[in-house]
Amino acid sequence: MARRFNRIAFIASPSPEAREAADLLMRRYDHVSPEEADVVVGLGGDGLMLQALHRFMGSGKPIYGMNRGTVGFMMNEFEVEGLLDRLEAAQRSVVHPLLMIATDVLGLTHTARAVNEVYMLRQTHQTAKLRISIDGQVRLPELIADGALVATPVGSTAYNFSVGGPILPISAQLLAFTPISAFRPRRQGSVLLPNHARIRIEVKDPEYRPVAAVADHTEFRRVARVETALDRSTDLVMLHDPGHSMDERILREQFG
Repeated sequence: MARRFNRIAFIASPSPEAREAADLLMRRYDHVSPEEADVVVGLGGDGLMLQALHRFMGSGKPIYGMNRGTVGFMMNEFEVEGLLDRLEAAQRSVVHPLLMIATDVLGLTHTARAVNEVYMLRQTHQTAKLRISIDGQVRLPELIADGALVATPVGSTAYNFSVGGPILPISAQLLAFTPISAFRPRRQGSVLLPNHARIRIEVKDPEYRPVAAVADHTEFRRVARVETALDRSTDLVMLHDPGHSMDERILREQFG
C-alpha cells in the first residue's frame, strides 16, 4: 500500500534532548533534507513548532511535532518506534496565519505573519493609548493599557489566555481581541471577532508613548499603527495522532 509520505525530514531544537531524539530517529529511518521532504518531523517544544511553521510557510509541507521540550501543547508524544504508521494515521489541522502590516513613526511599512498572535506593547513606563477600528469603523476611541493583542484559535491558549482572553476551538471562525492590562475602560475585556475582520490599531501620540508591534517573534519598534487580518492564502498544516488533535487538546486545556 502506498504511503502518504515517502520522504521524511527531521529537524530539532538546540536542546540536548531534542538533538538526541533526532539522532535516534535519523539512524532508524531513511530521511532527506527539509527542502526535498513531503513531511517534516520536528523534535522540540512549541517554540520549535512555531519556528517550523514559519520556516515552511507557503510550502504546503505538513509538520509532525514530537515533544522534546517543556510544554509541547502542539506536539505529539515522542516515540522512536512506529513513526511511519503514526504519520500514515495522523490527522491534519489546517490553520491560517495573521498578516501584520505595521507602519512606524517615520512612515516606513513592515510586514510579518503570526501563527499565534499579533500584539502591541508599550516600550516605556508610559501606558499606551490606542484607537481600535474593526473593518474601518472605530469601535474603541481610546484604550489606555499596556497594549493589546489579536489571537488566532491556535494562539488563544498562549499569551492571549494568560492575559484573560478566551480559549477558542481550532475550528472556530473567530479571532480574539484582548487588551493587555487595561486601565481605561476598566471593564474592557476580550472581544470575539469574525475571522474575516480587519483590525486596525492606531497609537495615539506615538512619540511620547512609544509602542512596539510583534507578530509571534518578529518585533518592530516605535510603530504608529498596525493593521492585521487573517491571511487565507497561506495554509499551515500540522499533523497529530488520532485522539490528540488540536481541538481535543484545547478541550483538555479548558477542563484541566
